[in-house]
Amino acid sequence: MVIVEYTSVSPNGGPSRSISRQMEQLAIYNDSFKPGLTKVAKVLKKDGNKAILQLVHSGREAKFRHILGGQVEVPTNMDFPWIDYPLHELTSDEVWQIVKDFGAATKRAIDCGFDGVEIHGANHYLIQEFFSKYSNHRTDYWGGSLEKRMNFAKEVSKEVFRVVKEYAPKGFIVGYRISPEEIHGENIGYTWHESQQLVDMLTKSFDFDYIHLSQLSGLDYKQKPQLGDSAKTLAELLGEKINGDALEIVAGGIRTEEQMKDALNYMDLVGVARATLMDNQIGKKIEEGKGDQINQAFTKENLADLHLTPGLIVGMTNVPKDMQLPGTDVLIKPAEEVLKSTKHIEMGYAETHK
Repeated sequence: MVIVEYTSVSPNGGPSRSISRQMEQLAIYNDSFKPGLTKVAKVLKKDGNKAILQLVHSGREAKFRHILGGQVEVPTNMDFPWIDYPLHELTSDEVWQIVKDFGAATKRAIDCGFDGVEIHGANHYLIQEFFSKYSNHRTDYWGGSLEKRMNFAKEVSKEVFRVVKEYAPKGFIVGYRISPEEIHGENIGYTWHESQQLVDMLTKSFDFDYIHLSQLSGLDYKQKPQLGDSAKTLAELLGEKINGDALEIVAGGIRTEEQMKDALNYMDLVGVARATLMDNQIGKKIEEGKGDQINQAFTKENLADLHLTPGLIVGMTNVPKDMQLPGTDVLIKPAEEVLKSTKHIEMGYAETHK
C-alpha cells in the first residue's frame, strides 16, 4: 500500500511550510487537479499496489498560502511564538465548509482511481489543531470540552464515509492518521490518554480500515510517552483502543528487515517512509530473500536508479543536519544543477497556484 503525501482539500489548506523551506504540496480542492492525480494513481497501481491519497487541511502551517495572497486558517486566532504571518479564526460556517471539502476531495480521489484515502489528523495540521487544547480555545460546537474538541475529526470522518458509501467501489480503504501526543515543554495540547479516547471514538463510530500513528520524533517506532507514565510504547497504548477490524500502522526509523520484523511485535502493518528514498526496491528485496542488500544510504552508484524528483533532490539537501539521511552529501551537486537549470522551485509553485 502506497500512501501519497498530504494533499490539500481546500484552497487555503496549503501549501504548508516545511523543513525544506519550499512551497511544495499537492492539492485536490478542484477538478483541475484530477488529470495529474489520475496519472499518479494509475502508476502506483500498475503492479498491484493499493494507492491511498492522504487528505489534509494544513491549518496554521499553510504559511505559503499567505505568501500567495490567501488566508491562513485556524480554530483560534492566538499568538504562536514561531509564526510571523497573520492567522484567520474560522467561523462555524467556514468550519462546516472545510468538512464538506474533505468529502468533495474524497469524491475526486475516487474519480481519480485511488483505492482509498487517509484523513490526516496529525502533525499539527488543522484537525490536530482542533483536537489540541493548546490551539483550540473555542466555546462553540467545535471546542471547549474534550468531546467538543473531537467534533471536527468526527464530522470530517462522517462526511468522508458518507461519500465513500455513496460513490466508492467495494473495498475502498479509509484510514486516519494521528499524532499520539502533543507535548512541547509546558505546552500540552493533549496526552496519549486523550488520544486513546479519540481513537476509541473514531473506530467505534466508523468502519476505519486502519489507524496510522505519526510518531513525534519520527525516528523511533518504539517511542514511549513523553510524560513517562507508562512503560508501554505509544503504538501499544493506542492499539489497545482500536476497535473492530481496524489495523495499526506506525512508521519511524524502520529501515532494515530486522527492524520490520521487530516492529510487527508492536503493530499490524509496518510503515516505511524515508527509507524508500534510499532504496525503492525494499519490498522486492525482502520478497526475494535479499533483505541484507537494502541500501542504507545515498551513493553515487545507486542515485540514478532511485529516480528522485528535482524537488526531492533539492529538498533532501535543505533540511537540518540532524534530519538528513545517510549519504545526503551525494545529492548536493545534483541539487545545485537543479537550481541552475530551473526557476526557483517556489516560483514554479506560485505560478501554478495563482
